[in-house]
Amino acid sequence: GAPWRLLSFGARAQLCSSFSIPIRCGADMSHGGLTTFNIDHGFVEAMVRGFRSGFLDDNDYTRLQQSETLEDVKMNLKADTDYMGFLDNDNELSPALVRDRAVSKLVEEFEYLQAQASEPLYTFMEYIKYEYMIDNVMHLLKGTLSGRSPEELMAQCHPLGMFKESTMRAIPTFESSPKGYADLYQTVLVDTPVGQYFDLWLQERQEMIANPGEMRSILDEVEVEILRNSILKLYLEDFYHYTQRLGGDTAEIMGHVLKIRADRHSINVTLNSFNTRLNDASTRASERSLLYPGFGYLYPEATQKLASCGDEGSLGEVLSMYTLYRPVWEVHMNQAFGGDSIDDAFYTQEVETLELAFESQMHFAAFYAYLKLKEQEIRNLVWICECVQQRRREYIGKFVHIFSLQSPWRNRSKS
Repeated sequence: GAPWRLLSFGARAQLCSSFSIPIRCGADMSHGGLTTFNIDHGFVEAMVRGFRSGFLDDNDYTRLQQSETLEDVKMNLKADTDYMGFLDNDNELSPALVRDRAVSKLVEEFEYLQAQASEPLYTFMEYIKYEYMIDNVMHLLKGTLSGRSPEELMAQCHPLGMFKESTMRAIPTFESSPKGYADLYQTVLVDTPVGQYFDLWLQERQEMIANPGEMRSILDEVEVEILRNSILKLYLEDFYHYTQRLGGDTAEIMGHVLKIRADRHSINVTLNSFNTRLNDASTRASERSLLYPGFGYLYPEATQKLASCGDEGSLGEVLSMYTLYRPVWEVHMNQAFGGDSIDDAFYTQEVETLELAFESQMHFAAFYAYLKLKEQEIRNLVWICECVQQRRREYIGKFVHIFSLQSPWRNRSKS
């Protein structure tokens, strides 16, 4: 909004030189402003924007929705799309197989981008992977308590969140003894890149683990989903503060994206806590409120109100005061009448936010947006395959459009 931003780059350079002022163009020079970004990150940014052209378009989705069998889906994907040939070696098709192949393709692309990245972009992309590492650790811990085999658990882990194999195998196979629990503590909380978040969580509950042998009792007493939400909250806060230290457009755009992500976390924690012990009047402020991230558009005023919500009615009253989340809650309330779920509404909102990340250049948010939008595209593919397989064609078009003229938010902006 400053008047000098209306000047051309050359005019700004001349103005700054006359006052011996270094040129700054909306980003921290140490992390690549307009004058230096392409030197450090231009090549890999060009690649991710090239990958952006590989998203399925409206014509591709139209052809996919006309499929009668999964073989038709396979043939339509081979018709000049970015998924050409990715199912050529598979004869027995299923929605799960399509998802696995698509995820493997995405992971390969993301890791290729990261291999070309220099600092601080490389670390930024590592932060993106931390969420999948947390999910994998929680999946293995949950499987440990239920007695499932390590091979089965590892096969279900997300490939972006994999550790070295010895660590992955150690998590679900620790011995049922104090020494075994001590080994679990050291393996999960020390030898993994996300160990810092588990360490912070355990420090908050130091009185509960006077010795490592009591780790098992904590995992038994604290529902795994509550533990996951606690760790995820710490991760989101750390990721947010990291992007703000980067400065520039990365801080601005990722700040907006992560604030919405944090608010979504707080809303879901509140909604899912109803009819659980976290909704008891004695635990809302003491336990549930601790799961809310310390940033976001709802923080701190609305999160304080969320902590006291005891039912969906009171939650709706809080969200109705925020134009950003009022439509999301309206979708949830209409779900009983055959409408979309609140997750669908959040996915739609997320796609709108992430598409806008591609509307500007010379920042890191495009890498985050690419991965998350591709994940939505994979959900779309799996949904279409499920509808084709179950012959529920009346639902086949209920997916979230990406970079589409049919996107609700694009039509809304025209009205």
